[in-house]
Amino acid sequence: MASLMDVRNMLALQGRMEASQLSAALNLPRPLLDAMLSRMEAMGKARRTQEDVESCLNGSCKRCPEGKACLREWWMLR
Repeated sequence: MASLMDVRNMLALQGRMEASQLSAALNLPRPLLDAMLSRMEAMGKARRTQEDVESCLNGSCKRCPEGKACLREWWMLR
């Protein structure tokens, strides 16, 4: 089982990653990883960023019925 240090090390090595990528790389269940990332964010060790709406290639995010489901959320160290 991976620890907070493993999550931090993976983010340090990769620069930024999506939670699904981290989950697969560390072989952690997604709810556990989400809790770890939230804890790291609360401690000020990690931050979450989202891509701009302008980066959508076809511009359909504004009309997306899922409410901008195509936006990707990235995690990185502070």
